[in-house]
This record gives sequence, structure tokens and C-alpha cells, in this order.
Amino acid sequence: MTPELLAPAGNLEKLKVVVSYGANAVYLGGKNQFGLRAASENFTEEELLEAVHICHQKNVKVYVVLNSFFHDKEIQKLPLYLDFLSSIEVDAVIVSDLGVVELIRSYCSIPIHLSTQSSCLNLYSAQFWKSRGVERIVLGREVSLDEAKRIREATNLELEMFVHGSMCMAYSGNCVISNYTSGRDSNRGGCAHSCRFEYELEDNGKKVTDTFMSSKDLFGLRLLKDYQKAGISSLKIEGRMKGPLYAGTITKVYAEALKILDQGKELTQDLINQWEDELKKVSHRDYTEASLLNKASEESIYHQREESSREFDVVGLVADVVEDEFLVIEVRKKFNKGDRIEFLPFRGPHQETIIPNMYLMDDTEVDFTNPGGLVKIPYIPNIGINNIVRKRA
Repeated sequence: MTPELLAPAGNLEKLKVVVSYGANAVYLGGKNQFGLRAASENFTEEELLEAVHICHQKNVKVYVVLNSFFHDKEIQKLPLYLDFLSSIEVDAVIVSDLGVVELIRSYCSIPIHLSTQSSCLNLYSAQFWKSRGVERIVLGREVSLDEAKRIREATNLELEMFVHGSMCMAYSGNCVISNYTSGRDSNRGGCAHSCRFEYELEDNGKKVTDTFMSSKDLFGLRLLKDYQKAGISSLKIEGRMKGPLYAGTITKVYAEALKILDQGKELTQDLINQWEDELKKVSHRDYTEASLLNKASEESIYHQREESSREFDVVGLVADVVEDEFLVIEVRKKFNKGDRIEFLPFRGPHQETIIPNMYLMDDTEVDFTNPGGLVKIPYIPNIGINNIVRKRA
């Protein structure tokens, strides 16, 4: 069995991007306090309705996060939202709170996935959640692939594991640093990423500045076959608050790799090298395989400043294609005539070009672009709508 690829959708635009680049499922949140990414743009009910329509047309599933820990005043508002989610036929909800699990089971038939925030790390915990009606468990990041395999074989539950992206230094769902450093509840959508800050320590009178609680980013590309052998149902990419360049690039790389595995072929070293080169082009910290094979140790600590490295910036998205004539680019960041830019097709290697000329929609020739505008450039084969356009940073 080849796992599904589950991609983040922080807003409707990013949803369209990851669906175009090969996601089998997306996870997203509404504009309420029911999820753990309050700083993400998230979805209005109208946008969520459109999102489900777009995804289901392409046989892509939609999972809605309800993974905050609820007080009574929030839980009283939940049934009305569940009515809405049922009416638009979302494929599952992702839940942390046992009380919310009980409410959903008694109120509607939406499938329930247990959030990683509940820190399910062992067989007995998995069996308990199965008894409460949970159909899939998003295992804690602390679980190894061997441990996940044993849980899968003993419970026959669907298991979901993270495969790429930012990592938490604490046990998932058990961090309260932001509560004390910024008054924001990390378990109720307000994480301020205080673990990424620099802290000044004093050791025998000597002051040392370090980011000793910050983790490297998870990188599971080389272990995809191990995920497959462990019977993992879904591979999750972290990043609802990341931009379309990150979401599209990561989704494309893992979708291509999983397709090769699905065909029964091997992931060659040349292919892995090509994909790793792509992954370096997006914002990231140093990579680690964390606890996937062995328990994470001091090797997984990211000691550098929070600025994450990247090679490229997204400068636009392809808004329209007129075959053999021109491409229309929705500009996100200024670029100039004569600049070298890259297009990221939905399949295959990136395509590079030097812009010979550019025109506004009224055919006025221009030498540079303005963010928010549309420009036409000469036609390039194999480029599609929603392809990412990037330029070296």
C-alpha cells in the first residue's frame, strides 16, 4: 500500500497549489478558535465550501482541524459548525480533545482522526482511542517507524505520520512556553514559537546565548519505503502557515517519489539527489530524521538563529496559458525584463528561462513588474495554471 500524501492548506490559494502539485488530501482550518493555527489565514465557510468542491472534483480528500483543547464556551458553539461540515461532506475532522470526540460521535457521522496534539505514542493509547470511535491516529512525532508498525499490526487502525517540515521541541500538545513568554496559549491556537528564540544562559558566571530548544526540520524523503513497509496510511507535510512556494515544492517532490513507489520501482540515488536539490530551494532549517529510526538526540537541535535558509523566492503564479502565444503571470514580487526565472511544472524538472520581453494585459511593453499585477511573457511549453514562478533570492 502506498500512503496518501497529506498537504497543508493555509488558505484557498495554497489549497489550489498543493492539489495541482499532487496532494491526495489536504488539511485546513476554519476562521474560528477550533484549530491550532490561529495565525494562519484559514477558511471562511464560503471558502471551505469551494475548497471541498475543488478537491472532490479531483478525488482529493479534505480534513478539517478541530484540534484545539476546548472549554465549555467553545464546545457549545461546535454543533452548529459540525452541521455545516456535514452538509458540505468533508472527509474527516482532526481532533485532540476527548470531550470533542465524544460530542462528534453522538452528534454526527463525520470520521474522526486523532490529532498529534494528543500524543498517542503506544499501543494501549491507540486501542483506547479506537474504542472511542477514532478511525485514524496521527501519531506523535516521537514514535519511530518500528513502533508505528507494531501499533498498526495490533490495532488495524489507519496511522498518519509526519514526513516533512517544522518540528516541536516538546511532546506534541504538551508545551506551554508561549503561555508564559507571550501570554498566548500554544494548545489553543496561539503558539508564538518561543522555543525558536535565543536565550541567555549563565554557566559558572559565564553568559552563553543559544537557541537550545529549537529543532531542526523533519526530512523523511529517504525513508519513504520504510513508511510504506510500516503500513502507514498517510504522510503529512507540516506547514499551514508556510507560503505557496514551500507548500507546492514539498508536495511536488513527495508526490513524485510516492508515484514511483506506487509503480513498484526503486527510488534511485540520482532521483533523490534531484529532489533534495529542489528541497533546498525553499525556506528550511537543517534537516533531521528525528525519531523515525532512533530516538531524537542533541543532534536534532537547531542552534542557529531563527532565520531559515532559502535559495529562491516565489515571484508569481501562472494565472493563464494561451498555447503557442503567451503565459499570464500573477506577480507576487518584482522581477525585471532580462531576469532569469524558473517555472516549477506539476511533473518533471524545473524549467528555466531568461525573460526576453514582458507586456501588460493591454499589450503595453514593460521592463519590470509590480506586485499584484498581471504580465504576459512568451509561451513556454509544459507550463500550466497555478505553476509556481520563482527567482533566485
